[in-house]
Amino acid sequence: MARGLSRRAVLAALPLTLGLPSLAHAAAPGLSLSGKFVQGGYAVGRTAPRATIALDGQTLATASADGWFVIGFDRDAPASSVLTVTTADGSAIDERAVTPGDFDIQRIDGLPPEQVTPTDPLLLERLAAENVRKLAGFASQADIEGFREGFILPVVGARRSARFGGQRVLNGEPKRPHFGVDLATPVGTPVRAPASAVVAFAETGLHFEGGLLLLDHGQGLVTAYLHLSKILVSPDTYVKQGDVVAHTGKEGRATGPHLCWRMKWRGRNMDPSLLVGAGPFRS
Repeated sequence: MARGLSRRAVLAALPLTLGLPSLAHAAAPGLSLSGKFVQGGYAVGRTAPRATIALDGQTLATASADGWFVIGFDRDAPASSVLTVTTADGSAIDERAVTPGDFDIQRIDGLPPEQVTPTDPLLLERLAAENVRKLAGFASQADIEGFREGFILPVVGARRSARFGGQRVLNGEPKRPHFGVDLATPVGTPVRAPASAVVAFAETGLHFEGGLLLLDHGQGLVTAYLHLSKILVSPDTYVKQGDVVAHTGKEGRATGPHLCWRMKWRGRNMDPSLLVGAGPFRS
């Protein structure tokens, strides 16, 4: 440095970023994503730890401490979906086309009228109370990564008697789509946890579902098991993939012994069979 330069001149010659945060710290978080981008499908991704996860502009979840997250596409998801992950340093965006699903029309006759369109005031009051408890279970957001394991079928040797998403016509009356996969199997067949989870709800004697079990596999990816004859686990307990958690039955609104297997993520109805054999997901 020349001896004749003043202190002011020396400071003026330094880079303008001296003393300011490095631009590298403002970079958008990394984002990797894989899954089945179809109505009722899913995606598992990795980004910055604890990044905020938004789908189609709605903030819905937070990535795990290792940056893993899961999202779900509803049975009636739009033709495209935008995922945004955000940290204090920036955001990353992934936009994908969502393939339309192929759904059946399912007609079921001979059901008791109160199982199709309840009218009794006491029953309606009971249903409202049951719904409050079920919604609390579906709102679970366990801070675990069971979804990364990939899923196994909850029952062995069952026949698939109904696919996910079919339009239901009950006693000739069009109803909501069937949001489950029906697996026909004898009463008492063991039901296995398809992936590690926290028990979010476990209750018998419900009007429509009979015995109902909800398992949270992490970040609100919840699987449901309906018409159970027996439940072997309690709320807030942790179960591992393959653990026997219940026995199948024909309780509630069911015309025969089977397991109705469902999946939801943040209110979105998903096809659980699409995750069978998909993992494990690793970096």
